[in-house]
Amino acid sequence: MFRHVVLFRWIDGTTSEQVDAVARGLRALVDVIPEIASYECGPDLGVSDGTWDFAVVAGFADQADWLTYRDHPAHLAVIAEHIKPFLAERASAQLLP
Repeated sequence: MFRHVVLFRWIDGTTSEQVDAVARGLRALVDVIPEIASYECGPDLGVSDGTWDFAVVAGFADQADWLTYRDHPAHLAVIAEHIKPFLAERASAQLLP
């Protein structure tokens, strides 16, 4: 399993409705991109200080499947329409669990 982890911080003024649209858009990718083996995303629960605002944890069979996801037009559309307009910071890592 190839794992992809992404963290987002939103710009000030980003609403919960906008964050919900990010989550809906990302979760819909599971039905569009068959290479996704597992997918979790959502806003931070706010139970600890110093956390990021939103996380994505996605699993793929291998790096090739992740690259398909990364470059897929549906994924790029979610980024352009729902993430980039509100994005202050982004961090990511890929790992083998």
